[in-house]
Amino acid sequence: MDLEKFRNDVYEVTDNLSKILTEKDRPKLNFVRHQLIEMYQKNLVKINHSVLELICAANLISRGYAVDVEKHVSEILVCDIFAVKGGGNTIVEIETGFTPPDHAMDTIDYYAARIMSKIARYSKFCSKFSLATPVIGLIPVPKLFLLPPNARDPSEVSKIKDLCDRYYKNPPIKYDDILNAHLHSIYLINIDKNFAKELDPQGYVDLTEKLLQRSEVAY
Repeated sequence: MDLEKFRNDVYEVTDNLSKILTEKDRPKLNFVRHQLIEMYQKNLVKINHSVLELICAANLISRGYAVDVEKHVSEILVCDIFAVKGGGNTIVEIETGFTPPDHAMDTIDYYAARIMSKIARYSKFCSKFSLATPVIGLIPVPKLFLLPPNARDPSEVSKIKDLCDRYYKNPPIKYDDILNAHLHSIYLINIDKNFAKELDPQGYVDLTEKLLQRSEVAY
């Protein structure tokens, strides 16, 4: 653990991000920085993930939100970002695409199940739920979550539950949590440029499908 380097890195990031904030909002970002430094001392966060949290936090703060990071929303769930504005709140879960070595042979299924489980588990604790990822990554967003609950095919809900059940048993993902889960937006994070762009889920799915089609042509 190199506390001095971590502190220097998050100070550099927040100094750059503060340029997009008003003077009255900068203390809100400094509060997030302080939280991350405290958690790093407890070996609870890493620098790469913390940078992504800071960029998303600055985006939310610039839009009037108060932000916490690594916040407990239940006895077993800790969300990456919890933001409050007026009478509403939003949760943002950051995904880097990392999968553990134990799932080297089923990486795609494991990652898809993780995304599905996060949407199902976290969205019931907020009025808006979003995923975030670096621009170099693609999140496999099931099209089921683009539909309102009353338009979702029960057989498709069951398929998602079956896949989640392969990886999440303690506790399992509930059928109703998948049926009623909601996804408000997806943030694309440009780490080098220190900004995050918010897309609606349909726009993100359309974009990723075009990218994949171009990749297939390239090969």
